Amino acid sequence: MASFHEISKFLASVERRAFKQAVYAVQDDSAALDIVQDTMLKLTESYSDQPVDELPPLFQRILQNTIRDHYRRFKVRSTWTPLAGSFSRKMEDGEDEFDILDSVEDSGEGRHLSLVPDLQLNQKQTLILIEAALQNLPARQREAFLLRYWEERDVAETAQIMGCSEGSVKTHCSRAVHALAGVLASQGLKNHG
Repeated sequence: MASFHEISKFLASVERRAFKQAVYAVQDDSAALDIVQDTMLKLTESYSDQPVDELPPLFQRILQNTIRDHYRRFKVRSTWTPLAGSFSRKMEDGEDEFDILDSVEDSGEGRHLSLVPDLQLNQKQTLILIEAALQNLPARQREAFLLRYWEERDVAETAQIMGCSEGSVKTHCSRAVHALAGVLASQGLKNHG
């Protein structure tokens, strides 16, 4: 059974990544924040008696279900209210409030690159392209891609979180990777690995 301190430490460790994942899914910072907060509450209310090592897959499963619930509520609301109002405000600002991965400098391996402005700008532009391409993926492909490559979950864990077979996870990931590679190639970026 996880202690209060262990649950708090776990939630603090996943908060930022969960927020980014929710933003990618719903494309709205305040809705993403609500989703993450709801997920954290559900985890602590329903699963605080679980061992610490079981919290990560439970958290991811709850997060994905909460994102799906958001889409269901949004779909119901959109049949009764026009969507134009919610999207036009963001477009009129002319500013993109979402900062991809809070910049490449956050990772230890990227710190030395901050000394080279051209490289840093190039990486930021690449991340912006990837973010846009991720937003255009179908929801299940985006979910599989983020769980496998962002959250670094294995295929079995991803299948459990998504509630599908391992074969479906592989298919969704493959399609997502090919779609993202196509978008990046169309922008002149190629895999050199």
